[in-house]
Amino acid sequence: MSYTIDSARSIFPDTQVASAVPTTVESFHQLSAEDQLALLWFAYTSIGVTITPAAMQVVNIIFAEKTLTQIKQMPAVEQTQVMCDLVNHTDTDICRTYSYFGTNVKLGFWYQLSEWMKEGIVAPIPPGYQLSAKASSVLEAIRQLEGGQQLAVLQDIVINMGYTSAVSTQKVKEPVVPPQNLTPRTRISIEGINNLTVESYMENMNAFDFQAAVALFAEDGALQPPWKEPIVGHESILAYMREECYGLKLIPERGVSEPKEGGFTQIKVMGKVQTPWFSDSVGINLAWRFLLDSQAKIFFVAIDLLASPQEILNLGFVHS
Repeated sequence: MSYTIDSARSIFPDTQVASAVPTTVESFHQLSAEDQLALLWFAYTSIGVTITPAAMQVVNIIFAEKTLTQIKQMPAVEQTQVMCDLVNHTDTDICRTYSYFGTNVKLGFWYQLSEWMKEGIVAPIPPGYQLSAKASSVLEAIRQLEGGQQLAVLQDIVINMGYTSAVSTQKVKEPVVPPQNLTPRTRISIEGINNLTVESYMENMNAFDFQAAVALFAEDGALQPPWKEPIVGHESILAYMREECYGLKLIPERGVSEPKEGGFTQIKVMGKVQTPWFSDSVGINLAWRFLLDSQAKIFFVAIDLLASPQEILNLGFVHS
């Protein structure tokens, strides 16, 4: 059997992903711009108590400092207008600049604005403001999600703000500043798995050695983030890792390995990832679905946000 990236996406089809996340994001986008802005503020200030200020240490917020300073110096009415423009995808200089930021910079951008709003430096939501019934329902849905799923919702919300023309959607290159002291490598042990490629992938990701992690992929290999299209090729995967994965700690726990035709091997690993956006007590429940080729290179890996912690304990995989 010869695999394609498209056919590889169907390995371990029984994986129970957190479908509530895209559903909640879709409900958010159906709200009015005013309610979207208010809900984002409430999300950062009411459920945002779990977001740690330490997260800003791994965000290249320098890319947003000029824009944040510009907003900070505006009159309150103009500050409110800028935030509405971001929600409305208005074609302004600030909205265009914002669209070039990476995901973590966008999260940090709104985190800083929410802190300034609480301090009165940036125009806050008016006292006594009441969310509409639909917006209140979406906020309650976000509150009911696990910490990792809350972060996934916030990421999807802030990613899609700002203005991007149909002509150019290229992001500004954001080289991640490495830590002063390289993160020491820690040996990974995964119950049920004895595979050097998968173990090396986890160890390299935890050491933020993204070059070494990418070297484990086949030349035409692909990585599929949650609810996204596969990212194909070494250069594109490396760019994604540098933008999205710095500061993450992968904690694989258990898995299963199955030989496939043509010398391929499919491996499913269940575990958690810790992110600097939340305290160490919050782990995002993940599954990694690997398909290795006959040379033990990663042809495909999908990263799935799991529906519940119970999924990690479930090794009753449906063989495919």
